[in-house]
Amino acid sequence: QVQLVESGGGLVQAGDSLRLSCTASGRTFNNYPMGWFRQAPGKEREFVAAINEIGSSTHYMGSVKGRFTISRDNAKNTLYLQMGSLKAEDTAVYYCAARLFGNGGIYSSPKGYDSWGQGTQVTVSS
Repeated sequence: QVQLVESGGGLVQAGDSLRLSCTASGRTFNNYPMGWFRQAPGKEREFVAAINEIGSSTHYMGSVKGRFTISRDNAKNTLYLQMGSLKAEDTAVYYCAARLFGNGGIYSSPKGYDSWGQGTQVTVSS
């Protein structure tokens, strides 16, 4: 198993930047794909970004493309989400996820992941 712990959330103003981190423990970090999802109050969890197990391939939801960057440092067992030009509609709890079982690659559905962090709140004020 793996434990995922997100950090870096907070309250920012529209237009600001923020970097989220997700630190993994319990299993070799470069063996599995990872992703970021978010859930706003009253809404379903939605895909934000994904990265394959070695960091050579990424994928983003349309509304964050060009503003957010997903990356990973396998030596530090850490996944990142660099968020820029933040908007009020980016307000949500952000979760990192890992796909420990199955094939490698890029996955945009929550069903593609089997391990989740507890989430970190991002609030963007306008």
